[in-house]
Amino acid sequence: MNPQSGRTRDGILFTDQYQLTMAQLYFRKDLHERPAQFDYYFRRYPDYGRHQAGYAVAAGLDPLLEWMAEVRFTDRDLELLRGQRNSRGERRFDEPFLEWLSRNGTFDDVVIKAVPEGRVVHALAPSAIVQGPLGVIQILETSLLNHLNYPTLIATKASRIHEASAGRPSLEFGMRRGPAFGANAGGRAALIGGADFTSNVGVSHELGVDPKGTHAHSMVQVFMALGHGELEAFRAFAEVYPDDCILLVDTINTLKSGVPNAITVFEELRAAGHEPVGIRLDSGDLAYLSIEAAAMLDEAGFEDVDIVLSGNLDELEIWQIRAQILDESTRIDIDPRRIMNRLVYGVGTRLITSQGHEALDGVYKLVAIQDGDDWVPAIKVSDTPEKIPIPGQKKVWRLYDKRGRATADVVGVADEDFTDSEIKLYHPHREGVSRVIQRSDITEVEDLLVEVYRDGARTSPSPSLDTMRNRRTADLDRLDVGVRRLVNPHIYHVSLTEQMKRLQLRLIDEAKGR
Repeated sequence: MNPQSGRTRDGILFTDQYQLTMAQLYFRKDLHERPAQFDYYFRRYPDYGRHQAGYAVAAGLDPLLEWMAEVRFTDRDLELLRGQRNSRGERRFDEPFLEWLSRNGTFDDVVIKAVPEGRVVHALAPSAIVQGPLGVIQILETSLLNHLNYPTLIATKASRIHEASAGRPSLEFGMRRGPAFGANAGGRAALIGGADFTSNVGVSHELGVDPKGTHAHSMVQVFMALGHGELEAFRAFAEVYPDDCILLVDTINTLKSGVPNAITVFEELRAAGHEPVGIRLDSGDLAYLSIEAAAMLDEAGFEDVDIVLSGNLDELEIWQIRAQILDESTRIDIDPRRIMNRLVYGVGTRLITSQGHEALDGVYKLVAIQDGDDWVPAIKVSDTPEKIPIPGQKKVWRLYDKRGRATADVVGVADEDFTDSEIKLYHPHREGVSRVIQRSDITEVEDLLVEVYRDGARTSPSPSLDTMRNRRTADLDRLDVGVRRLVNPHIYHVSLTEQMKRLQLRLIDEAKGR
C-alpha cells in the first residue's frame, strides 16, 4: 500500500523525530526491551459544526499491518541517523543504539489486538492495543496514528453520507482535492464506510470495484470552441461510450440546453439499441433542477434514467436536497419518491477532507509496562479529565440489550467477566456518574478486540471489501437510530467496570501524592 515503496520517507523512518530520541533514551536506560502496552483510541467524535457524528467506523488497519510487515531499519536509514548532529555538532544517535536498531529494528515482536476494519467504534474505548518491546512500539506510534486516524475519519463521513442517501448510490469524487497520496487512503476508507464507488482508478482496482466517472466540462468546451456545440459533444461521448452514457448537462444552461440536448442524444442511443444511463447536475439549485430534469426526462420516455448530483455535497446537503424535493414536487404532477429513487450522489471535497472536522483526535497512550513477571499499570494525569487514559491491561466488551441493540461499550481489567447479577458501570472521566445494568437485561457480551498481528505478519488474510462493508452494516443495524442521527445524536455509553474505575482512581491519587 505504500505509494512509492523503496523511498526513505515511506519506510520505517515514516515517524516523528521524538520517537527515535525516546527509543535511544530507553536504550541508554536499559528499558528498550521491556514489554509495554500502548492503547489507541480517539477522544471525541467528529463535530462538523452544523451537524455531529455519534459513532465512528474503523478503517486503515490492514494498510498499517502491511506496512509493519514490510519495513525495517535499512543500512541507508541507519546511515542517515548517523549523520544527525546535535546543537554542539556531536552525533545525536550513538553507535550501540544504531547497532541495536540494525538487529532489532522490525515489528516482528509486536502483538496487536484491534477492532476489525469496518466495525463501528466509539470515543474513549480502545480500538487497538499494542504490546511489544518499549523501544520498538514507541517508534511505531506516529505511523500507527497516521494509518488509523485519517481513514477512520473518512470512513465515518462516508457512512453518514450513505445514511443520508437513504439507500441510493454514493460515489467518492474527491481525489483531486485529497491530501496527496493520502487520497488513496481516503478513497479506500470511503468505500469501507459506505461509498458505493470511487473515481480513484488505482484504489478501485485494488479493492475489486468498478471505477466511476462521467465526463468533463472541458469536453463540451472543446466542441464549443471548435464551433460544433454542446449537442455534438454529447453525440461524441455517446458514440464512444454508448452503454455507459452519463451526460454532464450544466456547461451552458441546464434546462434550456443541457437536458434537451441530452434527451436528443438519448433518443438516438435508444434507436441504435442502447439505453442511456443518466445525466449529471454539478451546479445550481440541485433539488429544483432534479425535479425539472426528472419531469423533462419522464415526458420524453426516460423514466429510469439516473440523475447524478455533485458539487460540494455532504450528508447535510443531501438530506436538505431530499427534503426540498419532497416539499417542492407538490407543484408538479410527479411523485417525489420517483425522483429521489433515481438520484445518485457524487461527493468530493467535503468527503475526502472531512470538511468541518478535518482531523480525528486519535491518541496512542502508554497504559502498562512489565516489571519482572508482573505488568504494572501506567497513568497520565491531566487537568483536562478527557486526557486521562484508561490504565492497565484490559478487555473491551460490547453489551447488547433485549432488543439486540448495542447499549454500551465497556472497558474492564483483563481478567474480569460479567457473572454478577448487577453490572455497575462508571463514566471514564466524570466523577460520581454511574449506572447499574441488570445482567438479565443483557443478551450478549461481545469481546471487541481480535488479535490481528503477531510474529511480523497478519494473523489472518486481508479482509475483502464486502467483508468490511458487511461489518459496518451489521453494526449500524444494531445501533440505536438516535445515535446514528445526523444532527445532535444521542450519546452512546462508553463505560468502565467497577474494578477498572477503582484502578484508575487509585493511580491518579498515587500520581498526585494523595
